[in-house]
This record gives sequence, structure tokens and C-alpha cells, in this order.
Amino acid sequence: MFSNKDNINILTSLLIEYGVSDAVVCPGSRNAPIVHNLSQCQSIRCHPITDERSAGFYALGIAQATQRPTVVCVTSGTALLNLAPAVAEAYYQHVPLVVVSADRPSQWINQLDGQTLPQPDALGRFVRKAVSLPEPHIMSDIDDGLNTSDSDKRWEEECWMCRRLANEALHSATCRQSAPVHINVPITEPLFTFDVAELPVAKRFRLMEKVNLLNQQRQLFERFFGANRPMIVIGQLAYGIISPETIRSLSQHYVVMAEPLSNLYYQTIHFDEAVRVVDGLGQDQSAKYAPDYIIYIGDTLVSKPTRRWLRSTKAASCFITPDALDLHDPIMTLEDIVECQLEDVDLLLSSFCDIYDNPEDFEDDEDIMAHEDSRHAFYLLWQQLLDNCAEHAEAYEPAFSQMATVKYFEEQLADLDTDICVHYANSSAVRLACIYAQHYVWCNRGVNGIEGSLSTAAGFSLATDALTVCVIGDLSFFYDQNALWNSCIGGNLRIVLLNNNGGGIFRQLKGLDKSPVANSFVSAHHETTAQGICTQNDIGYISAKDMNEMQIGIVTLLTRETDRPMLLEVFTDAEEDMKAMANYFASLT
Repeated sequence: MFSNKDNINILTSLLIEYGVSDAVVCPGSRNAPIVHNLSQCQSIRCHPITDERSAGFYALGIAQATQRPTVVCVTSGTALLNLAPAVAEAYYQHVPLVVVSADRPSQWINQLDGQTLPQPDALGRFVRKAVSLPEPHIMSDIDDGLNTSDSDKRWEEECWMCRRLANEALHSATCRQSAPVHINVPITEPLFTFDVAELPVAKRFRLMEKVNLLNQQRQLFERFFGANRPMIVIGQLAYGIISPETIRSLSQHYVVMAEPLSNLYYQTIHFDEAVRVVDGLGQDQSAKYAPDYIIYIGDTLVSKPTRRWLRSTKAASCFITPDALDLHDPIMTLEDIVECQLEDVDLLLSSFCDIYDNPEDFEDDEDIMAHEDSRHAFYLLWQQLLDNCAEHAEAYEPAFSQMATVKYFEEQLADLDTDICVHYANSSAVRLACIYAQHYVWCNRGVNGIEGSLSTAAGFSLATDALTVCVIGDLSFFYDQNALWNSCIGGNLRIVLLNNNGGGIFRQLKGLDKSPVANSFVSAHHETTAQGICTQNDIGYISAKDMNEMQIGIVTLLTRETDRPMLLEVFTDAEEDMKAMANYFASLT
């Protein structure tokens, strides 16, 4: 039987997955549940050593002899600090020493409780990775204020976090050149309940062997083509990483989720709308759209519904990254890792189309062709839905609003035969871009803050001769108005300011309208305009308060020749903006 602590059981399962065969264990009560678990694993030999300083070197010697990750487990307090000499030696000898330290709950650190000190990062630079596992809340400990689904979700996310952090540490111990790592395990009393019959299934991260690109390609092919319903998800990427030709080819054969922040393909892929439709279907119908394997490349996705839906599918996922030591698990199901330099990403992805471009090379490959019928059926299912969403976006005619402004702006861009670089600010602006933009979109989505969007676009305009347009909401604009307080910017900077007198996106948050301060404190309602700012900074100014003025203003903004920046301020009503978006999604079928 094993401990009833989820974080300990997940860690134990992963230690087995990573091939740990030996553990040096030191005495103590706080680490006793961990030691008990290790002793119950038939594949792990436990070696009791009383002195922690000596124990660290015992583990070092075992790791040298076995060339495997080796655990040294200590209790809370100064016991951990006694491992520092051995850990430092392991660091410079490149030995995969895995320090597992039991800890008191974080709320009792530095509160004059026994055997407590700040243990996370206590070993400093001498470990490649240091993590502290959360304690998942079991159902009986959940506050009465949470309903069952909320508590289940919290427990599930905490267990995922345990798995992810332990995986990151153990992966780091053996990735490339080996190195020591530290896994800190807070444990709340009672400590000694051993009533769990089996360890949970906790799959390890597996780095596909990097002999060369063809070798990785074959390993990835085995996982991808072994799936019945594979999907490719492309998050934000720097301009030009994936060519339009590759995106176009992939989209003709596979289900590809991409946004304007990730692709140069001149066709918007309406996944945000599509997953909303899928969510509205019955369970049996929606299950048909769920992938069973996901390749994820790039950074963040704008669409929160898409991120939430991808996680709900529970599909195993592969993360393609230029640095296998810098991992992310956005789908919460990471199993495979492909380390691929950015300059090779396009080549790797385009190779998935070889079975259609050169079918004669694959017709006898049973592993690749075995699931071709189911893959194609999955593709057709999604393609019909995405086509319907694209037709809806094109046919929908919003009343005068921010949505109507962005739609008309993007339609005019499509008719212009000139180089134009478009920056969208965060919040409502970039979400509208994901509906209408048919070109690459620059946006500060690294952290998703509203500050600096205008300054980034202005700086961009200094480094290019192309027309640079920034589409921005009012809060983002006024927060960053000093971007215009510079004489160096020129006539290639154009700004579309969407002013509805506050943070419009907050009106879309369910339940916030019940707060009496939602409008004044959260949405930051104001009556400010940009005209005075433009006057004092010698910025050309145009305003629009209806559909006709907006359309004339956009054409003027995009075509007028001038040596100074220009700004079009479009005044809309926040309620109408919200209605336009709500009606758009409500009329999806």
C-alpha cells in the first residue's frame, strides 16, 4: 500500500517511469511517507544512510556506477542544506542526482514552527532545475463554497501541476548533459496514512532522439500517423517561421488550428468560432471532433475557448521547441518533446505533406497508411465546420461598432497593393483580428498586457519603410500615449483608435455586471478623446461617429501621403459593441 498524498504518489510513479533504480533515504518523520513509497516499489532499491552529508555522496557514487538518475531523500529543515557539497560536486561532474526533500506546508515557513526554512531554491545555482510540488486538495478538504465540478477541476489542475513540475525536473536531470535537480515536496499532517493500493498513471516526458531531422521526423511520424484523429496547433510565432506554402499544404490535409499571430496564410482559420459550435453539440456529436493526438508548436493562443476545449479533449500532446530545457504543457497532456531549431521547423512540418505529394514513397508503409481513412474523415468533418464558420464571418454584417470597423479595415487591406504591417493591441482588438485578419498580426501576447502596444508599433515603424498600422482600444492607447511624444516617428505610422469610453472586453465577462463598481472601477469608464493628444504631438487626426465617417476615415488613413503619423479615432457605443459580438457568436450554426 502507498501513501494517501497525491503529490507523493505522482512523484513516485514518475521516478519509476524515468528509470530510477536506487534511492538513498535519510531518517525523519516529514519524509517518512516518501521513504515508505520508495520502499514499496519493487524496481527501486532503498539504501538507508543516517548522515545527510554522507548520504548525498553515497547517492553520487551510485549514480556514477549505474549512470542512472539516483534519488537522495531527506526530511525538512537543515537536512536539505547538508546535501549542498554533494550537489555541487554532482553539478560539476554532470551527474543526475535527484534531491527529494520533504517540507512543511508553505504557510508555516518562517513562523517559528519546527524544522522550517525556505527550501525551494535552497541549493541555488548548483541544480539545473528546482521545483516545489503543490499539495492537491482531496475532496473532503474542499471548501463548502465550491461546487463539485469546481473542486474536481481544482484537484485535477493541482495533480497536473505535480506531474508537470516533477516531469520538468526529472527531464532536466538527463536532458543533454546530465545535472542534479531538486524536487521539494510539502506534506501536510497527518503524515502516516498508507491506504492507496496502486500508484496513479503518470506518463513521463519523452524527448525524441535528436540524431538528425530525419530521425526525429520518423519518430514523430510514428506518433502522429498512429493516431486516428491527429491535430496540429500553431501558437504565436515570429514572422516567417512557417511559410504560407507550408500552412496552406498542411491545411489541405490535416486539421490545423492557427491564428493570424502564427501564420502567413491568407485565410483566417476560424477555430474560436468552431469550438463554440462543438461545445453546443451533444456529447456523442462533440466527441467526434476531439483529437487523439496533438502536435503543438509556438507560444500562446489568443482564443480562450480554444485553449479550454483542447484541454478538455485529454488528447496526448507533443511540444516542438528549439530548447528542450524550456518546456511548456499548454494542453496539460504533454508526452513527447521534439527539439527542433526554428530554421528547421518549416521543413519538419512540410514533411507531413510528403505522403500526399509523393504517395508512391509511402504506399507500402503500413504504419503510416493504417489510419489514413480515419484521418481523412476527421479532416473532412472539421473542414466542413471551419468552412461554415468562414462563410458566417464573411456574411455577417455588424451594425456600426468596433467589430464593423475592424471588418471594414481588413477588407480595405485586402484591396491594397502595398506592404502593410499590422499591429493589434491586446483585449478586444486582437480578438477581432482573429475573426477578420487574413495576414500576419503582430501583438504583444507574451504576457498579454495592455501597456506598450502603441510604443511597440511606433518602434516597429522606425525600422521599416512599410506602412505600419496599429489597431488599438482606448485604454491601451491612453495608457501608452507617450509613444506619440517623440519626433522620430514618421508618416508610415497609422493608428486606428477604437474608443468606446472604457474597457469593452470587461462587459463580456459573465457575472461582472452584478458588481456596482464594474463600470467605474473595472471597465474604467471615461470621456477622453485623442484629439488634444494628436494636436500637441503633430499627429494627423480624423474622427468618425458613424458607419459612413468610419469607412471614409479608414480609406483616408490608408491612402493619404504625409510625413507625420495619422490617427483615426472611431467612437462607438460599448453596449452596441457587445451586442455585435454576442450576435455574431449566437448566430453561428
